[in-house]
Amino acid sequence: MMYKLTLRILAALWLSIPAHAQEAGPPAPVRIRAVLHDPARPDAELFYPDQAGAAIRLEFRPKDLSAPLLIQPVNGSLVLYDKAVIDPVNPAAGVAASVKLPPDLKRAVAIVLPAPAGGKTAYRMVLIDDSEKAFPNGESRVLSLINVETAIQAGEHKLPVGPGKITTVPSVRKVDEFNMAQTNFYYKQGGAWVAFAERQLQFLDASRRIFIIHATPGAVQPAVTTIVDTVTVAPPQ
Repeated sequence: MMYKLTLRILAALWLSIPAHAQEAGPPAPVRIRAVLHDPARPDAELFYPDQAGAAIRLEFRPKDLSAPLLIQPVNGSLVLYDKAVIDPVNPAAGVAASVKLPPDLKRAVAIVLPAPAGGKTAYRMVLIDDSEKAFPNGESRVLSLINVETAIQAGEHKLPVGPGKITTVPSVRKVDEFNMAQTNFYYKQGGAWVAFAERQLQFLDASRRIFIIHATPGAVQPAVTTIVDTVTVAPPQ
């Protein structure tokens, strides 16, 4: 009886070894599409660690999302470097931007922004969950980078956008025969809302938008940068 019990314990321990070995392995890479929002330096050279540990240059596209990238997390964070060669002794010396990854995040849009003056790194990042459930086709997101209250009116939707917040804009259904809808942006000045951008945009279920509200040096009112993500449909097999 004691012999059989010992065998059962050894078998249980043996079966648990692969599970523990798997948990101790490197974390799975995260699928990232990045956009650089830096009007002063639109051609910044930044690098990301791939699955093999090499530093790969991040190929930004002007006012557009990059191609999908598989980036290896570093200590639970998404990290970008300003050098193609990472110092193994002091890797933190080359960090250009870092952001903590939320649990279970597998796909994200990374908006790379200049860090505030006096920051530890040159850039910072804002992540938007890029999964189909979190960011469905046809919807939009608004990110405000200014310290005043703003708002968006897109078709039938009128939504406040707080400073530093990401606001979800549902699919716009109040459109004309060309799927166009009036889209206005406002900021609060005193007790009044002032329009600073008014435009007609086409809203389709085959595209998504990211609006970035920001301030341009020397300007008297905010500005909006629009990132359009067009969903590509694979041809039938």
